[in-house]
Amino acid sequence: MSDDLEFTGERFVPGITGEIAHEHWHRYAFARRHVAGRRVLDVACGEGYGSALLAEVAAQVTGIDIAEDAIARARIVYAARPNLRFDSSAAAALPLPDGAVDVVVSFETIEHLPAVDQPRMLAEIARVLAPNGLLLLSSPNPVEYSDARGYRNPFHLHEPPREELDALLAIAFQARRWYRQRRYFGSALWSEDATGCVFEAWSGDAVEVVAATPPAAMYHVVLAAKVASALPPSEPALSLFSDGDESELRRIDARESEILRLDGLLGERDAALDRQTGHIIHLEELVVHRDRVVAERDSQLAASEALRNAMSAERDRAVHACAEAQRATAAFSAECGRLERALTAQERIIAYRQSARWWLELPWLRLRLWWQHVRGT
Repeated sequence: MSDDLEFTGERFVPGITGEIAHEHWHRYAFARRHVAGRRVLDVACGEGYGSALLAEVAAQVTGIDIAEDAIARARIVYAARPNLRFDSSAAAALPLPDGAVDVVVSFETIEHLPAVDQPRMLAEIARVLAPNGLLLLSSPNPVEYSDARGYRNPFHLHEPPREELDALLAIAFQARRWYRQRRYFGSALWSEDATGCVFEAWSGDAVEVVAATPPAAMYHVVLAAKVASALPPSEPALSLFSDGDESELRRIDARESEILRLDGLLGERDAALDRQTGHIIHLEELVVHRDRVVAERDSQLAASEALRNAMSAERDRAVHACAEAQRATAAFSAECGRLERALTAQERIIAYRQSARWWLELPWLRLRLWWQHVRGT
């Protein structure tokens, strides 16, 4: 068997810290004043730490629980306590004879039973309790424990509201004294020489201070008896509990320190983000400037391209005109050559006709032309 029981949320085991530890420890501390020198039954004792606390002042304590592994561990851990024993049993079928105990404590048990079994559990408790015995029972207040928090404990089969729980107790327990249990954070002033149970409680702030009223119950704690005379004549109006090494306060302080550390890291992150934001803004300004320069260069390139296209078109026109001029020049040169040749020929004819031979041949030429004319006719 493992030395430690796993905390499942169904029962409290030593080693668990925080709210649940204070609540469970306080109930057993409150119960000790009612069990001194008496026979006690702890119903649903779990691993037995609470039964052991009661056994320090009680005459005899019996712890019962339906979980056999928890009972087996309790028998080993608390074997050295001669006035403490453990049995495995259901809460609605207690393994004790009638009137066997003077006090029954049952903390956070009844809500783990179905509604139909809760009257049987209380009837069994009444059976094993002596006529002048006491029952000290606690149960979560569903209005605060479940409804206000929007939470459902999967191990709670039925959480009876106060009116229902009161009606269930009234069947066998004529007298009932109710207490409200809830975690309380505030400040305590302790008198070093005060006696008695006188106390004062205040609530307020920097504007107003008023007498404190009992807070809404997270848990109902009921001290019940079969007859009114069995109830103690006086009870403390307020019961406070603090763990001896103040582990919860240290946990809260550690959490606050962690919050401050995380807040510092958050501040550093925000500062880094601010620096990065400034750098991003600077980069965005550079991008805008670059885009403006690119746009200007694009405009200049477009203008240059348009000018180049215009100059190219003009050059093409000039080349075409030059080609035309070259063709015209060539034609003019050819015509000049032709005319020059014609002129040369005329000049030779003229020179020939001006010669003596021409004049000697002229009569014969005329005669030949006449004869050709005559023959032709």
